[in-house]
Amino acid sequence: MRAARPRVEGDWLLIPAPADHRPFRLFCFPHAGGDATAFMLLGRAMAPAAEVWALRLPARGGRRAQPMPARFDLLVRTVTAELGPHLDGRFGFYGQSFGALLAYEVARALPPGRRPEVVIAASAEPPSAWADGKPVDRDPDELLRLAGLNDLVGADPELRELALTTIRADLEVRGSYRYRPGPPIEPDLHAVVGAADPMLTAPQLAGWAALTAGSFGLSVVPGGHLLATTQRPGPVSVLTSILGLGPDSGSPDFSSGERRWPALALT
Repeated sequence: MRAARPRVEGDWLLIPAPADHRPFRLFCFPHAGGDATAFMLLGRAMAPAAEVWALRLPARGGRRAQPMPARFDLLVRTVTAELGPHLDGRFGFYGQSFGALLAYEVARALPPGRRPEVVIAASAEPPSAWADGKPVDRDPDELLRLAGLNDLVGADPELRELALTTIRADLEVRGSYRYRPGPPIEPDLHAVVGAADPMLTAPQLAGWAALTAGSFGLSVVPGGHLLATTQRPGPVSVLTSILGLGPDSGSPDFSSGERRWPALALT
């Protein structure tokens, strides 16, 4: 049986592997400079147990002519409104780096009762660490490497400049972010970091635990800073376990008094 062709839902969403039933929906938020296409392989790998809905941010890909919202709070409001009609049934959020911050803030912006079951934050420090005015003016080669675009743009100067423009625009939006402390959200929260991430280590992600009233978990997985890319599907087995979609998936075990997902410390 031939797999269904990818489908675009409105301006904001790409479904890499549409299902003919209503499975768990995993809404995926890309990193700075990234596009929904970063989740194509992940979407195919998660099907049919879960259906990936990847966020198509403006100012790139098929939406290159559309401007990115100028401020992070406006981006959050816009994305929240666009996702609203599709948040029926079971669903969760997965974000990478900049996308993890966006996923968390969108979850917070949704009213209680309409929030995801789980927010999975990959390759990102907790929100309070994003409010210290980190510089956005990095070496162009480093920006392309961190965005996973080096291999795609190659030596083409036009593609290279387009990619750098997109990354810098996203980082400018990120620079407008101001963390506002508030009560923990009720969705479970799981942090993920690559074992070879040159920017982050597992202890730097532990602060996410204070942001949820549900369960918290932390996984170290193979890979670098970007996990799901156009070349790699990302942490499929960990996501399957977290979402309770695999045959060996379990529920959080709190018998020790700690908030932890069993058998997910290293995958």
